Amino acid sequence: MIRQAIMGQVIEEQAQKAARSSSMLSREVLSEISDVRSHALIVSGIRRCGKSTLLLQLLGSDSRRSLYLNFEDPRLSGFELEDFQLLDNIIGQKKCEALYFDEIQVVDRWELYVRQKLDEGFKVVVTGSNASLLSRELGTKLTGRHITKELYPFSYREFLAFKSLQAGEKSFQKYMTVGGFPEFVKTGNRDIMTALFYDILNRDIAVRHNIRDVNQLKRLAVYLFSNVGNLVTATRLQQPLNISTATILEYFSFMEDTYLVAFLPKFSYSYRAQLVNPRKIYAVDPGIIKIASVSFTDNRGHLLENLIYWELRRQGKELYYFNENGAECDFVVMQNGKAERVVQVCYELSPENRQREQRGLHEAMKFFDTANGMIVTCAQRDAYMQDGKQIDVIPAYEFLTRQK
Repeated sequence: MIRQAIMGQVIEEQAQKAARSSSMLSREVLSEISDVRSHALIVSGIRRCGKSTLLLQLLGSDSRRSLYLNFEDPRLSGFELEDFQLLDNIIGQKKCEALYFDEIQVVDRWELYVRQKLDEGFKVVVTGSNASLLSRELGTKLTGRHITKELYPFSYREFLAFKSLQAGEKSFQKYMTVGGFPEFVKTGNRDIMTALFYDILNRDIAVRHNIRDVNQLKRLAVYLFSNVGNLVTATRLQQPLNISTATILEYFSFMEDTYLVAFLPKFSYSYRAQLVNPRKIYAVDPGIIKIASVSFTDNRGHLLENLIYWELRRQGKELYYFNENGAECDFVVMQNGKAERVVQVCYELSPENRQREQRGLHEAMKFFDTANGMIVTCAQRDAYMQDGKQIDVIPAYEFLTRQK
């Protein structure tokens, strides 16, 4: 049981800290968020990607009639459902109309309280770092009463704005190395990324899911980060990592829930085929890849492919990779069951790889009957026609700065 005096002290201190916050970069997702009081706004994303900052931006001038509370404050450890009654007392005293709750998923059955406050007419905004927990609990108690947005580390556009840089090959190379975690972009302190990586593995996965052999989990995570852009299956990893297939699949799910990694399925009209075919692995940010990877080669092609994946993910696209008869295309972007566009990624087109990259893209264009295709490179620009189809070769910094 939390004492009301302690809870009130935490709320006051967090409010003062929020008021002292300096001007912050306005995140792109803000333009997608409308002020809807009938639904809870749920913002999910990986730790340290800027959710708390976004929450304070949403609070903005509404602060006089609002209450902000970060549930990960150590003084709130052990917060239970019954403690919400004490929170209600404080809300009543302050005559609040809007509630902003940070990392609320640490409290069991939090969704019951959020539903209650919605029914009472409060505006409710919530953040969380676990996609599965949020979706499962929202699905049971808040069906039809919530709007969900995902937040990621800085996009290239946000990186440019934060660092006051111009789009171009030089700034893109910097972004491909540093990534977009705000605090790391600001300080360049590698210890921040190391701490974040192990914090997610230990706190968000091992502790939450009662994993005893944490070293086993870490070995798998390091393998995945060292193989970004490659195909992966649990069966093939069982022997080299000495972990059972069932355990590997569980760990895959846990890491994906925390937004550390994402698995891209092969396109197939058969859902079963999508499940059984190998998936491509992508890591959330270049900064963590640099910290967690033990690869001895600097595979710039896969790092570029990784960035393009997350840009398409930010746009909320349904994504697959294409592979038929040995021809592979990196991304098929689907919309309403139809291919919207096909995108090939190649760090640099050369005489050695040009035919392979073009064939993969062209085969995908024929398969999906699309008239236009795109090859994203680091810095090359070109355009050509093949069998009546238009293929544009564009630099990554141009692709990443285009409007959604």
